[in-house]
Amino acid sequence: MSEIIKAALVQQAWSGDKESMIAVAVQHIATAASAGAQVVCLQELFYGPYFCQVQDADYYSYTEQIPDGPTTELMKEVAARHGVVLILPMYEAEQAGVYYNTAAVIDADGSYLGKYRKTHIPQVKGFWEKFYFRPGNMGYPVFDTAVGRIGVYICYDRHFPEGWRALGLAGARIVFNPSATSRGLSQYLWRLEQPAAAVANEYFVGAINRVGIEPLGDNDFYGQTYFADPRGQLVGDAAGDKEDEVIVRELDMGLLQEVRDLWQFYRDRRPDQYGPLAQA
Repeated sequence: MSEIIKAALVQQAWSGDKESMIAVAVQHIATAASAGAQVVCLQELFYGPYFCQVQDADYYSYTEQIPDGPTTELMKEVAARHGVVLILPMYEAEQAGVYYNTAAVIDADGSYLGKYRKTHIPQVKGFWEKFYFRPGNMGYPVFDTAVGRIGVYICYDRHFPEGWRALGLAGARIVFNPSATSRGLSQYLWRLEQPAAAVANEYFVGAINRVGIEPLGDNDFYGQTYFADPRGQLVGDAAGDKEDEVIVRELDMGLLQEVRDLWQFYRDRRPDQYGPLAQA
């Protein structure tokens, strides 16, 4: 009998302040848990606006310590209350002036498991992220959770295949890709890249996007949050493109073995031939 994991993704529109964003996220987690979700992932920088549309040092005030900050502490209690694994993308302060785009991972008993720091940092119009974040320096950790091994790869990371593969090699069964991506820039890629990564690496991918046009810029965040299975097919429908939404999907872990036995991508890798890729 196949193992079924019920997993949830949350897309939110900017509500106007950090406190209400957190409160709404907590409500959405409760909604997901009541629908049977065992793991829930929120969107990139979930409690703030996507402030990278501008370059303004005032937004450094959104940073928190991880795991010792108030939001991580709150969400540890939320995870334990509902018995769900949580992936929480936040703005991390390692020390004054050293900031990262980070996702904390909390297990279903409320214990803090660790964090992933976004590795690839864009610097293009409307996505001025190098102003706010240092590149991640913790590699590609995989977390042993109540739902098995999971990984995180944040937004712009998805354009780089190396991290996807590293997470697969480390045993990830589900990789969550919380994002803030806009209609004019990347919508045509949204249904291509994450399903392709799920196929190439033979695991499930949860792709989360924000929704709405925020007052800091004209980026139209188009939602369309979804799960892709290791065959590259969507698991149920994607979310809509304009409103807050929580999607809960059943992920059949038996597909992982089935697809790996069929395609054998891990067997047929040639790492002995790939050295120059890391030297270019």
